[in-house]
Amino acid sequence: MSVLERITTMSYLAVIGEAVADAFVQPKSLDGALDLRVRPGGSPANVAVALARLGAPTRFIGRLSRGIVGELLRDHLVASGVDVSWCVAAAEEATLAVTAVDVAGNASYDFYARGTADWEWTGDELASRRPTDAACVHVGSLALVLEPGATHITNLLGTIRERVTISIDPNVRQRLVPGELYRERLAGWCALADILRLSDEDLATLAPGSSLEAACDDLHEAGVRLVVVTQGGRGALASLDGVRVRMPAFAVEVVDTVGAGDSFTAGLLHWLWRHGRLADAFKTLTVPDVENATRFAARVAGLTCGVAGADAPWANDLRQVSEP
Repeated sequence: MSVLERITTMSYLAVIGEAVADAFVQPKSLDGALDLRVRPGGSPANVAVALARLGAPTRFIGRLSRGIVGELLRDHLVASGVDVSWCVAAAEEATLAVTAVDVAGNASYDFYARGTADWEWTGDELASRRPTDAACVHVGSLALVLEPGATHITNLLGTIRERVTISIDPNVRQRLVPGELYRERLAGWCALADILRLSDEDLATLAPGSSLEAACDDLHEAGVRLVVVTQGGRGALASLDGVRVRMPAFAVEVVDTVGAGDSFTAGLLHWLWRHGRLADAFKTLTVPDVENATRFAARVAGLTCGVAGADAPWANDLRQVSEP
């Protein structure tokens, strides 16, 4: 059965946002050249890939360049089992992120994103791609803040939020977008989101000076039912209607942390989908559900940290690890 056939016969998960080429800086050559190795990436695309590899019927809604890099991104999505039939074949160039990884495995990015394909959504393009029959729609990263696409995507979420579970990951990138813009838009995202996944670094930008607990309470007050804050090697804090769940990180020898947060999000959403806790059933989500979902998500993220780049595990890779 093809991924499109699976989507038509099962509830599916939709992901809206960017697919980015991650150009990893290689060790300096003797002639002083900067050598790059280009791999598929982009936070929303990473989430879609991880969801599909875990076995969830997944549709990616993005604008993919027609050029060489765009084909690399498209092929990666398709090879991972993602349905790309709703993607736009865009005339603009693909977005590039030059990525450097330090000795601890942490990544830093320089973005080349001005006028690239991912942000040039029109209202008509999105109007014909409304995932009203999805169990969950995940949106994240630069697609939420770079115009003109950001406004169109936000408007789309407003038209479907009563029918589907909305998951949002701000994935703050201050090298490209000022922190104050993220803070200005946070209240609007909270009014739309059922699930908000962010890193502790994101939270430091979005709620400077607040403790994790106080920030979670503020986010609940603003409308989010489930808040999950990932803290790298310290694990994650989840808050469901103000009830906290702490989950340790999955023990692994870290190669790098690229894509780990995206894999965590995918693991969380996959568990909720597989156990029937999305769409209308999200209203009945319990604290034990959150514990099990975050435990599974930590495993998925940990396995991603054990390999180079945003290379999420497949379902077979997790069979050696018991799950709830």
